[in-house]
Formats: sequence, structure tokens, C-alpha cells
Amino acid sequence: AAATPATTAPVPPPAKGPAIPKSGYLVQEIAERTYWLTDGLYQMIFLVTSEGVVAVDAPPTIGNNILRAIASVTSAPVTHAVYSHHHADHTGAMALYEGARRYAQREVAALLRQAGDPNRPRPDVTFHDRLSVTVGEDLVELAYHGPNHSPGNIFTYLPAQRVLMLVDVVFPGWVPFAYLAESQNIPGWLEAPAQALGYPFQTLVGGHLTRLGTRDDVTIQQEYIA
Repeated sequence: AAATPATTAPVPPPAKGPAIPKSGYLVQEIAERTYWLTDGLYQMIFLVTSEGVVAVDAPPTIGNNILRAIASVTSAPVTHAVYSHHHADHTGAMALYEGARRYAQREVAALLRQAGDPNRPRPDVTFHDRLSVTVGEDLVELAYHGPNHSPGNIFTYLPAQRVLMLVDVVFPGWVPFAYLAESQNIPGWLEAPAQALGYPFQTLVGGHLTRLGTRDDVTIQQEYIA
């Protein structure tokens, strides 16, 4: 008898985010002057301040649509650009931010120097464990709690907006990618959700897939992994 074709259950509604428009990207204000940009597979954020735009990451799958998305909400240039970590799938379009001041954790700076990728320019500012960046009236808190998914992978927190971006650690509504998202330091990766919950965030940007996260999403992933 012929083998029965494998069937999969439909993706449940709680895992789905908003539909991606025909343009191929969605830009949405998720907190005051804070915008989420996604193509359905990758995510980044940008903050519009009185002194320019602060962008965190630049996924090459979104590519030039990053600048189009920013231009759709402000005429201000990107003046500050933050590397969440060094992986090119999240930061391979950082060269788009011409003239911006770039920030990265020291481990990331060393890995970028080693990579020598012109699409991922070396940072202008590096830090070891914490750096507070004030842009206009806004504060962006960068923190390194040790290696997790990769060396130098940081927590980016906007305290006034209560938005936390932590990439490749929590996958809201989904199980993590294969091999725990191919993370290099598994003990650190396992600890990172608890570190995230130490922030009084309301909105979590995980860097992947189709929706934003909540505090409950972090707890659910902890339970799943346990």
C-alpha cells in the first residue's frame, strides 16, 4: 500500500502575527516613537528621537526596505545604529546606515574585525558590560550578561517605552529553531530568559518570525525548555 502522506497541523492563531503587506515588509509603532519592522522571518526596531533615528540591527532579508520603512514615518536620518550581535543574518545590511554612529559589545567588535565584511562595518563605540546611550530625550540601555546565543549578544532596553530586544533567545509563539537556535553557549542561552524577566518590559522583540512577545511568552519558553 502507498504510504500515507505526512500531514501537519495548521499554525495556531496565537503563533501568528499580523499579515505582511504586498510590499514585503510591515512597519508598526509598538510604543511611543518606537517602530517594529518585519518581513515575517526577521525583525528589527528603530526609535525616532529629536536628534535622529536609533536603529537596532539591519537584517539583509529586509535590506533596502529598512530605509524605505524609516522614511515612511520620519525624514530624520539614522544617526545611531546598534548591533545586537555579529551574525550577518541580523546585521548584514548595517552598511545602509551611512554616517551613523555604530555601537557593539567588545566581543562583537572583535568578531566583526575578524569577519572583515564591508556590509557589517566595525563599530565606533564598544563596551564591555553596560552602556547607556542618550539620544535627544531618549535613553537606550545596552547590556551584556555573558555569552548566550553567541558571544556579545546583548539586551537592548528602552526604559521609557518598556521595550526589550533580545535576539535568537525567545521565539514568541513558536519552539526555538533547531539545536536551540544553533546557540554557542547553551548554559548562557538557558539563563537568558530569566535575565530578560529582570527587565520591567511589556513588549519583547525576539528578532524572528511574525509577532512580538510578552512576558508570558518568555515564561512559556522557559517551561517548554525545562
